[in-house]
Amino acid sequence: MSAPNALLRTSDAGIALVKRFESFCATVYRCPAGKPTIGYGHVILPGEQFGTITEAEAVELLRRDLAIAEAAVRRLITIPLSQSQFDALVSFTFNVGEGALEKSTLRLRINQGNWTLAKRELLRWVYADGKKLKGLAARREEEAKAF
Repeated sequence: MSAPNALLRTSDAGIALVKRFESFCATVYRCPAGKPTIGYGHVILPGEQFGTITEAEAVELLRRDLAIAEAAVRRLITIPLSQSQFDALVSFTFNVGEGALEKSTLRLRINQGNWTLAKRELLRWVYADGKKLKGLAARREEEAKAF
């Protein structure tokens, strides 16, 4: 039996959602969590070196990063998702990381099929370093609309 979301990939609307909240930056900057980042929210990995990148290069990095988030969502979510739900969870996972999704009550509620409580859980993920961020709150609102 195949995984229920095996055929899903981030749609153009899902990519646009991530791009809207990540914004493009051609040079290295520190994200709100203090990590060196470039492009559309690509956290720079050990051994990676960047000067200035083009938007096309940033989109390629984003697509590679989203593929990692997609794989995590496919592995961790055991019930079928709509395209918009998948996109929202990929955006969330790209933003907070696979480990956060794996350990979250959000994942539990989704796998129970409890969309009301899943939306409530999603809306709680608005803090970075203990501070509520308006940008994260807006992102979570957009992701929650998919549910």
